[in-house]
Amino acid sequence: MSNEDFDWVAASGRRAKGKRPEYFEDPALDRLYSVVFALSAEVSALRERQDTVERLLEKNGSITRADIEAFVPTREEGDERALATKAYVSRIMRGFQQQLEAIEAEDPPIMEIVDRLAKS
Repeated sequence: MSNEDFDWVAASGRRAKGKRPEYFEDPALDRLYSVVFALSAEVSALRERQDTVERLLEKNGSITRADIEAFVPTREEGDERALATKAYVSRIMRGFQQQLEAIEAEDPPIMEIVDRLAKS
């Protein structure tokens, strides 16, 4: 089946088999984060495509859609993209990371607790 024959709208509406994972007490939060991460993935794909357009324009001066679709980054270009994507994901996940760091900072290491209890 070619891309042109595939019904993307119908595919996006299909339900996955099994129960949806739940991470928060409020199901609305799970749905919200699902949307946020889906949008983040789309932005990431757009950033990569924009990078392709910019590289091709810089190299050739003009481009076609076929040029964009056929573009294969060099290893160096791929490494640059990977680094940019890693930084992007880090920015998105920073709030979660800060929360995790705060939780870890509040909890002393288990051996410290064991030592204090042993001395009591």
